[in-house]
Amino acid sequence: MPELANIDVSAALELASQTAFLLDVRELDEWQAGHSPLATHIPLAELPDHLADLPRDRIIVCICRSGGRSARAGQFLVENDFEAVNLEGGMTAWANEGQTIVADSGEPTII
Repeated sequence: MPELANIDVSAALELASQTAFLLDVRELDEWQAGHSPLATHIPLAELPDHLADLPRDRIIVCICRSGGRSARAGQFLVENDFEAVNLEGGMTAWANEGQTIVADSGEPTII
């Protein structure tokens, strides 16, 4: 079984600049509170129902709050023949690196 790679924020940004697909697998309230403007939201529990919605011709960078759920999502995607990596440290690392975070309303935060 292929092993999922972990990447840092700078590598995720580099991949995003090369058309990678950023996939945020957090719950809806977490997404609404603050997320990368580059990301698409599909909660981890719903991921199996959305495989047809994901690109097979691009690397998928999986993101959650700290990297645990996104690692599970990434491993699931790899096992289903997607090219995926995990953002180590998740949105917490993203915010700590000073990257842009947007919210559906109010001041963006990571919960």
